[in-house]
Amino acid sequence: MRFLETDTILRYLTRDDEAKAGEVLELLRRVDANKEQVTTSPLVIFEVVFTLQTYYKLSRTDIRDRVLTILYLKGLSLSDKGVFVDALDDFCELNLPFADAFNACYMKQRKIHEIYSYDEHYDKIVGIRRVLPQ
Repeated sequence: MRFLETDTILRYLTRDDEAKAGEVLELLRRVDANKEQVTTSPLVIFEVVFTLQTYYKLSRTDIRDRVLTILYLKGLSLSDKGVFVDALDDFCELNLPFADAFNACYMKQRKIHEIYSYDEHYDKIVGIRRVLPQ
């Protein structure tokens, strides 16, 4: 088992360095074929989304589609992988910040229905009730 870091994923998703993108593609093919197992952390996925959005200026839909190609790799181990998949959909469909979309999906998975927050965009999320701290 080896760890898959942010820059490696970004080289593949952006193809900003064709030689490195090709090397990563070969690695990802092995991972998808379960010939090699890798793991990564939630922070890496957050960094990837943040970098694609702020530095590369990709659309939310493009970010979702690209990141899903990584998340669906058969040999990738990631805690809360399903939460990430759902959060990417909410990130696009509800136009939420990715961290907030993740938090809402994390809550839903754990059957938590109320959140202390001043952020009104949580009001858009079905099944989540925003509560003001008092």
